[in-house]
Amino acid sequence: MAGRLSKVINLLGNMGWQYVAFRSRYELMRRSGLLKRKFPVNPAFKQYCSLAQWKQQPAKFFFPDRESLTIPRNQSPELKETVNKIKSGNFLLFSSVPANLGINYDWVTNPDSGHRYDVSKHWTEIADYSKEAGDIKFVWEKSRFSYLYDIIRYDHHYEDDQAEFVFNEISSWIKSNPINCGPNYRCSQEMSLRVLNWTFALYYYRNSRFLNDEVFDQIQHTIYWHMHHVYNNIDFSRIAVRNNHAITETLALYLTGVFFPGMPGADVWKKKGKAWFEEEIAYQVYDDGTFLQFSMNYHRVVVQLLSWGIALSEKNGERFSDVVYDRARKSVAFLRTCMVEENGWLPNYGANDGALFFRLSNAHFRDYRPQVQALGAVLGMDIGLGSLEDVAWYNIAKPTTQWSPADGAHTFTKGGYYIIREPETLTFIKCGAYKDRPSQADNLHLDVWYKGENILPDAGSYKYNTDAGTIRYFSGTQSHNTVMLDDKDQMLKGGHFIWFFWAQNAKAAITEDVGAYTFIGSVNIFRYINEHIVHQRVVIKKKGEPEWQIKDVVTNAPPAMKMVQLWHLPLNPISKILITAKNENGEDMVCEKRDGWYSSLYGQKEKTEECYFTAQNKIIDTHIIVETKK
Repeated sequence: MAGRLSKVINLLGNMGWQYVAFRSRYELMRRSGLLKRKFPVNPAFKQYCSLAQWKQQPAKFFFPDRESLTIPRNQSPELKETVNKIKSGNFLLFSSVPANLGINYDWVTNPDSGHRYDVSKHWTEIADYSKEAGDIKFVWEKSRFSYLYDIIRYDHHYEDDQAEFVFNEISSWIKSNPINCGPNYRCSQEMSLRVLNWTFALYYYRNSRFLNDEVFDQIQHTIYWHMHHVYNNIDFSRIAVRNNHAITETLALYLTGVFFPGMPGADVWKKKGKAWFEEEIAYQVYDDGTFLQFSMNYHRVVVQLLSWGIALSEKNGERFSDVVYDRARKSVAFLRTCMVEENGWLPNYGANDGALFFRLSNAHFRDYRPQVQALGAVLGMDIGLGSLEDVAWYNIAKPTTQWSPADGAHTFTKGGYYIIREPETLTFIKCGAYKDRPSQADNLHLDVWYKGENILPDAGSYKYNTDAGTIRYFSGTQSHNTVMLDDKDQMLKGGHFIWFFWAQNAKAAITEDVGAYTFIGSVNIFRYINEHIVHQRVVIKKKGEPEWQIKDVVTNAPPAMKMVQLWHLPLNPISKILITAKNENGEDMVCEKRDGWYSSLYGQKEKTEECYFTAQNKIIDTHIIVETKK
């Protein structure tokens, strides 16, 4: 087993000297107070741009204002109920967790733990992770202001002016959160999202009597200090984090430069933000269209940011580099290929914190059609998903070419995804080595769908800040349809979001013959136990039938350790799923059952059942079939 020194050496090899040096220097600056000096508390008010000046500047948003919208009105009882709840202080956090925040919410009390953060503390003194405070994301969620899209959509569809409520909410937040203090200044991505969502509201209510000089002065002053913070802390997201945070922040810098050009430094934010955004997309979205966070939902986050970036740059006579368009098109193709036709859902694969930044329809959180279709439309692609509201809000007027994924085998080797599409089934297999930080220990996970039902699901994420055992379950191997050695994960768990001894040497391919598709993949895992352990999985999918044959073989593992093959069963299954297995000698094996967990949405978990087989000789042949009515 790995000792402390080997972990340090492994971390250096995985993350690189630049990461380690930056994190060490950053932590030294934070503890010494040097970092605090870069971000002043409650700076004196200054009018960088008046309301009249802002209205006269020539930048073009998705739409000029509320009055010019031509989106067909569609009064939805569901939307009306959502807005009534919001206005009474009842929110659905992360699209899953109901929370009664009240109509006079203070913006800094965690509704999950009850902890109230101290807004007199500088943001550098606020901990991301605290047992007492609980999951900080519960505080950040309302402060993103993504709920404004429900309010604005209701305003439009019901022709019921909500400007007073919207600006009262923004003003309340500003008064409750002194600049650079408290939990809501802790994360630059959260600040960037707040600015983008406020900007959407400013344009929609551009002509409202409730957007007066006093309100605008408050907002523009706060936006300036938000983006001053983001710009001066950008190395943290680009070096220490380097994921969707960096993409969000660099795009926000660029767009703030476009829409608030009168602010000091806006020209620099715009120029550098654009260049950095291009660099991040080129680095983070692989050239097969997969994403370095190995997460469907975080890839959707990037899809929404690409939609904003490409559409708004073009409306303002600009264009990103060719690589941005290339990776955007390939992202659409990848996510569309992984999509279940019946409902637009994707495998519940990878870390999922409930993020949906710009919700412009009533679609379920797990339904990816609105966001993927919107980016397709921005790129001039009709991906065969019908008419959805998101596209209308982005105000796209482009000729389109039709594209949809063909039935058959699809491989995405850079990300390590292998998909078999058929009219009634979708088979999804993960097999990949890592050059970028993995979030879950899930190699050779098999995810299967039949007629829109996820008959072999991924357990999901649940929460990022909870007890260690729960975090290990959801991010670890046990929550996936793959194999463990005894109770050991495929990689060695470190602190939050850290894994040691990443999977390496992945090899995989799908072949096809007259009657079946055959996937063969292998990967070097459990390297902290023995660096030569290899897991090979063969999956044979019978064509036109909900039937799979799986053979797992683990080599070079310690003889005393057992291989545990895991299968997660769906909640309240519609279909009857039969799972049988044989050992190396062709003898029937016993499917043991135990309680497991399933988290379809962040912050929500339900008890389910796991079926597992154990083999001392580390070879198992499994047959999975869905019984159908002939």
